[in-house]
Amino acid sequence: ELYDLFGRYGAIRQLRKGVTQETKGTAFVIYEDIYEAKAALEALSGFNVKGRYLVVLYHQKDKLQKKKDLERERAKAQILKEQALKKQKEDQLKKKKRKTIQ
Repeated sequence: ELYDLFGRYGAIRQLRKGVTQETKGTAFVIYEDIYEAKAALEALSGFNVKGRYLVVLYHQKDKLQKKKDLERERAKAQILKEQALKKQKEDQLKKKKRKTIQ
């Protein structure tokens, strides 16, 4: 059905539907020609299919890479935060032990 819908606007090189939990409800359509992709984007953005409205966008590789970089930096920051908290707790424990010994 998607192939028929998007195929109205030009030759499709590839069509992939999302199958994972994260990509379910998405599809990637690659046209042979950029002008055909532009025509599909203009015609199908907001188009209703089976009670759902399509959101058609161009792929933005740079934006995706920035998002991945940000997620990686957040993960690093979280690890450093956890390490700092662990060190802080260890230091507090050592301090308590010194006080009880004196």
